[in-house]
Amino acid sequence: MTLPGFTLGTFEHAAISRPVYRRGAGPGVVIMHEIPGITPQVAAFAEMVAEAGFTVVMPELFGTAGCPLGVGYLASQMARACISHEFRVLAAREASPITEWLRALCRDVHRELGGKGVGAIGMCLTGNFALTLMLDDAVMAPVLSQPSLPFPLGSSRKRGLHLSDEGLVNLKRRVRDEGARVLGLRFTSDPACPIERFDRLRDELGEGFEAIEIDSSHGNVHGIPRSAHSVLTTHFVDEAGHPTRAARDRVLSFLRERLA
Repeated sequence: MTLPGFTLGTFEHAAISRPVYRRGAGPGVVIMHEIPGITPQVAAFAEMVAEAGFTVVMPELFGTAGCPLGVGYLASQMARACISHEFRVLAAREASPITEWLRALCRDVHRELGGKGVGAIGMCLTGNFALTLMLDDAVMAPVLSQPSLPFPLGSSRKRGLHLSDEGLVNLKRRVRDEGARVLGLRFTSDPACPIERFDRLRDELGEGFEAIEIDSSHGNVHGIPRSAHSVLTTHFVDEAGHPTRAARDRVLSFLRERLA
């Protein structure tokens, strides 16, 4: 399936080829979609990023591009990810193997477009992938939107970063020596992305981690449901003064600061 307004190509690394959707011009931003796939809401966010002056590169990691979000579709793709050898959904101190392919994609985008580096935006299941991508100096603007791996089963996994010990050492080095920064987004009542995970990032990175935590508690002023999860897509509200719009705007300004 094609996405209107995007060009469709492929990228191959280590004998693995996947579809890649592309749109825009300017510094490169790799967008890693959430479960269940590149839904219309994910595509709309990618359009916003492209219109803000970036080259969006969006690989299809699972699901069917353009397929609407639905309970059955969500469940089927979640089950697929859980049994796939490319995703290790319970690993707290180990990255998913698919991040090797994504690192190669980021390097390729940087080689083509040049500049300071590329942005990497992960969402939900792919949220913490951007941390591992920072093993490559090409990645300069990592954004973690509701990072949900490892699944927060038990206290250690709630604080887990889905990142190897080597990756954590490198991440802290880049923050300390290069002034690297990480941006994270979550709703406060989201059980899939618990506060313990952001607290761990604060503990490890200090001022190198910027957190945007949107109130979704009972009775919050914006009427955000306690079940809210997807900050930039499903639960995004494009209205002046809404915290999800402010979060989206901060993502765009973060990309400009780090890449322009």
